[in-house]
Amino acid sequence: MSTLSDFTVTTATGEPLALASLAGGVTLVVNVASQCGLTPQYAGLESLWRTYGTQGLSILGCPCNQFGGQEPGTEATILQFCSTHFDVTFSLTSKLNVNGDDADPLWQWLRNEKPGLLGTTSIKWNFTKFLVGRDGQVIERFDPTTVPSDMIPAIERALAASAGVRTTR
Repeated sequence: MSTLSDFTVTTATGEPLALASLAGGVTLVVNVASQCGLTPQYAGLESLWRTYGTQGLSILGCPCNQFGGQEPGTEATILQFCSTHFDVTFSLTSKLNVNGDDADPLWQWLRNEKPGLLGTTSIKWNFTKFLVGRDGQVIERFDPTTVPSDMIPAIERALAASAGVRTTR
């Protein structure tokens, strides 16, 4: 698999989501957790979605319980938490693993396309972020502590980088 469009994930409501539906847009893929010190980043991610969604940005939050058991709830619990506490309206997947032998194929691809510090491919914590360009290729990997607003320059460059503008949500 060579682009984001080659993958399908399951949404938090149990529906398949072919990521080919995001083709031509810019996508930010983030492993998220509800009981993490970085959980307030949900607000910043939602702000990015509301600001840039009409320009072609999609955000895909992927709940993961691999880091300190910080996402123990069901998908229904996660959706309720995100809606109630952060008014999240961007897409959330079902819970998945980002590391290990049973890591979701999307996350295996993301890790291999853009290794982290010193070439490590593993995800080190919740809220690791991958920016994928309009061509479906990974542009940049952001550390968990990178706040969403600090990604604005990279997002704006990615949105401006292609003739194929996608303007629907």
